[in-house]
Amino acid sequence: MSEPLDLVVAEREDLTPYVTRFVLRSPSGSSLPGYSAGAHLTLTTPSGSRRSYSLVEAGDDRPTQYVVCVRREEQGRGGSLSLHRETRVDDTLTVSGPHNSFALEPARRYLFIAGGIGVTPIRSMVNELRRHNEAKIDVVYLSRTREDTAFAKEFEQDGAVVHHSATQGRFDLWPLLAEPDDDTRVYCCGPKALIDDVLALTMHWRPSRVHVEDFTGVDALGGRQAPFRAVWEPTGVRVDVPAGRSLLHALRDQGIRVPASCESGTCGTCRIRLIAGEPDHRDLVLSAEERSQYVMPCVSRASSPELVIAPDRAEASV
Repeated sequence: MSEPLDLVVAEREDLTPYVTRFVLRSPSGSSLPGYSAGAHLTLTTPSGSRRSYSLVEAGDDRPTQYVVCVRREEQGRGGSLSLHRETRVDDTLTVSGPHNSFALEPARRYLFIAGGIGVTPIRSMVNELRRHNEAKIDVVYLSRTREDTAFAKEFEQDGAVVHHSATQGRFDLWPLLAEPDDDTRVYCCGPKALIDDVLALTMHWRPSRVHVEDFTGVDALGGRQAPFRAVWEPTGVRVDVPAGRSLLHALRDQGIRVPASCESGTCGTCRIRLIAGEPDHRDLVLSAEERSQYVMPCVSRASSPELVIAPDRAEASV
């Protein structure tokens, strides 16, 4: 994982009553680590929470700024509220990343399906493709109302289908997905209900042609939930992890303290070292190389009967 950066909030702009754009730059004006379309950053909010947000501009090898758009979630876990209510221009935020688990793959045609604030990585991808690629691009952007649709005019002028369910009803995706096409890659980002619909409607497609990212993160108790055992290497404590309990919470039950923030596999705070065993990785943070060395206990589990693990940071302790 990359070293954290302290960046200055250079601009703040309300795009809708609920969505705010933040521009982050180095205090010295120097260039920042590069990224590709679909990448995200992890921000430490003024409240201390760590949350991941997609970069909304096209990829850049030497960017001078990072731009994210954050939707205020009144019923969320507090990260977006902290950014909206407590962050001002010239404030400093600690940033980790960029990291990309939703990267563009080569294709002759792309079908992008965005739901609400899930448009942020889609915008980055579309802009990157328009700048560097001759592939055919189709975009469907779904939201509840036009008032709460960030970048609505931009997408409309670019020929995208922009649909508002409050006035137009439910959008039928089936005509777009009925015929599988190996020359097309489908990219979808949005709420879980939209992701589930797209996955159900593309069951007859090659799995490698369908790419999804749920901006709410990973459900720690979703999918296959077999019990397993974890061994905390520093003390040898053996921790049984039931089917209905996350590894993170099972460790806490035994008095093993591991720092955590989002608990949805997106921020990287709870990373621990993998010593032995075969993990079932479910996070959105670790790279392919890092997965042989680390585990995110908030969402990941085990494919083997036992995992041997150890703290990654000094704060993790018994």
